[in-house]
Parts: sequence; structure tokens; C-alpha cells
Amino acid sequence: MDSGVLEMRLVVTAPDYEAALAFYRDVLGMPELGVFSSPGGRVTILDAGRATLELADPPHAAYVDEVEVGRRVAGHVRVAFQVPDAEAATDRLVAGGAEVIARPVETPWRSLNARLNGPAGLQLTLFEELDPAG
Repeated sequence: MDSGVLEMRLVVTAPDYEAALAFYRDVLGMPELGVFSSPGGRVTILDAGRATLELADPPHAAYVDEVEVGRRVAGHVRVAFQVPDAEAATDRLVAGGAEVIARPVETPWRSLNARLNGPAGLQLTLFEELDPAG
């Protein structure tokens, strides 16, 4: 049974998106892996080696919450983990003490995403890529 985490993303909502992007991308030197937009918002995924730092402005963060949960629920930090099976992983984490905010839903960007409250006050997204590369 392959139930391990495949990727961890630290998702940070940056009120001053341009300054945060310039610092992490240009000053710290984290290369861009992808740039995406939503109605009125944008996000840049930066390469952090074996993890990614995803910077979103407030409109994009609100859009993702609306897609995944139906309302704005996340604070300025949310931890996202790529898993091979979002349904099974959600059930496993709930059994381990996490609280479901929203069961897995298919997103417009073709992933199956769930939202949970985890230990230590962390809000978590579990995501399963529905169109895996390869």
C-alpha cells in the first residue's frame, strides 16, 4: 500500500505579494516552477529543493478556499501535501485526530483536494494530482 506523502508545499498568503515574490525568488534565489492566475489573483510556485514555497495574494487564497471549502477558512499559512489517494489519506488523517473542514473535491486545476485542521493549529490541504505527469 503506497500511502506516503509525495510532496509538501508551504502555501503562504502574502498581502504584499510583489515584495514577497521579489524576496524569495530574486533575493533568496528560489527559481519559479509555475505562475498561475485566478479571477483577480495570482500565485507563484517557487522551487525550494525538495519542497515548494507557494506564495498567493489574498484574492487567490480566497479563490482556493472557495473551490476547496466553499468559504474563506485559511489563515496566512496552510501546509499542502501531495498524496497518491486523497480520499484514503483524508480518512487516515481523520482517524489520527485531524478534523475535516472539507472532504476531497475536484478542482479546476485537475486535482482532488481536501482541507483539514491538523495538530499544532496547522490547516492542511491534501491534494491528489488527477493528471499525473508521465
